[in-house]
Amino acid sequence: MASKKTLTTENLESLGARRLAELLMEIAEGDAATKRRLRLELTAREAPEALGAEVRKRLTQIARAGSFVDWHKMRDLTADLEAQRSAIIDKVAKHDAAEALDLMWRFMSLAKSVYGRCDDSNGIVGEVFSAACCDLGPLAQAAKPDPIALADRVFAGLNENDYGQYDGLIETLSSSLGAKGLNHLKERFIELSKTPVEVPPSNERKVIGWGSGGATYADEITARRRERITRFALQEIADAQGDVDSFIEQYDEKTRKVPGIAVEIAGRLLAAGRAEEALSTIDAAKHRQPDWPDLDWEGARIDALEALGRGDEAQAARWSCFERTLSETHLRAYLKRLPDFDDIDAVERALDHAERHTSLLQALAFLVSWPALDRAARLVTRRAVELDGDHYEFLAPAAEALAAKHPLAATLALRAMITFTLTKARSKRYRHAARHLAECESLASAIKEFGTFETHAAFAARLKAEHGRKSGFWGLVS
Repeated sequence: MASKKTLTTENLESLGARRLAELLMEIAEGDAATKRRLRLELTAREAPEALGAEVRKRLTQIARAGSFVDWHKMRDLTADLEAQRSAIIDKVAKHDAAEALDLMWRFMSLAKSVYGRCDDSNGIVGEVFSAACCDLGPLAQAAKPDPIALADRVFAGLNENDYGQYDGLIETLSSSLGAKGLNHLKERFIELSKTPVEVPPSNERKVIGWGSGGATYADEITARRRERITRFALQEIADAQGDVDSFIEQYDEKTRKVPGIAVEIAGRLLAAGRAEEALSTIDAAKHRQPDWPDLDWEGARIDALEALGRGDEAQAARWSCFERTLSETHLRAYLKRLPDFDDIDAVERALDHAERHTSLLQALAFLVSWPALDRAARLVTRRAVELDGDHYEFLAPAAEALAAKHPLAATLALRAMITFTLTKARSKRYRHAARHLAECESLASAIKEFGTFETHAAFAARLKAEHGRKSGFWGLVS
């Protein structure tokens, strides 16, 4: 049971309403945010119809503020924004959904002024606006605004989406927009795409930068921004309407052959039951580095083959992908589709292939993850001279996994990291290298035979002889 002095709801309740009210007044005396919160609570209880006006007043104050928000005040700003958002959702919406929807649009319009006077490098302000954008969906469903008016508001918002605050807006509001609103929104963006950006006379064009191609003009940036906004909006509208062809039309023939774009298109074609077109789209993709695996593209091609009933080809593609990449996901998918008992032989064949793979670290990571620790240990001892100690992200987890049953292999992985750190004088890693050396010493007693490798004592002596002057390291060892 918690102590009576512990801060819990139950313990505070025992102080009594009067004492708690006095404490809150003391706290609020020097805290404007707390005062606003308490005032909102009182208004919500006594005059809920006036709560919207209170929130609107605070939003106006935030919009008018011009002082820069230092990093140590970012939490206060975020808390204030979150308090207003919560008041709209939890209190105003229960009394008047239409007013809550209008307030949330007003809240979203704060983004430009708020971002303009703070550094949101940690993304906490962005999270509040992202949540508010999602809130527009249920608020619109409750308020049932005119679809045309809603579409016009969406259009305005997306054209002011400088900070990504309206990302996902069409998806959020698609059900409230309905066919009528989506068609109107589509028409507005098509009209926008046909409206050229005004280009001033050459002597009046504003230069905003220079590059290898010469000057970059403000009107060029405006045109590119408009093209990007229009394309993304029309794609989202196409998704909302289930119109695959309209989505595809937003890309020219060349762009459709970019593997990532081909994957997006193929996924939508498959969902629409157009597997042949999906496979053709995938196969038409042009890879800049044909030998470099693209697992998303591989997966999309396999999905298309399966949808066409070409299971044998899909299995061959899975195995081929595994052979080239040691993708555990593709191997497990391959094994899952094999007849009973055939998978046992296939696993052995796969593990044999992994041991022979040209990339030592990739093979080691796969064998440790599978897990096949006996094979991983054999791989390490056989190719110890190839271990690149710079890649601690592979070697550290491998050493940890191998330590219990394969102490020699674990020691070799640790030694590789220690040797690299000292040879390259990576002082920031000395702390880890000292810990790895201690682990080697601990593992030494469990190693019955070092074979052709140095004993721990010999390895430590050689380190001392070759790197004895690296006092930062040896101080940590001591």
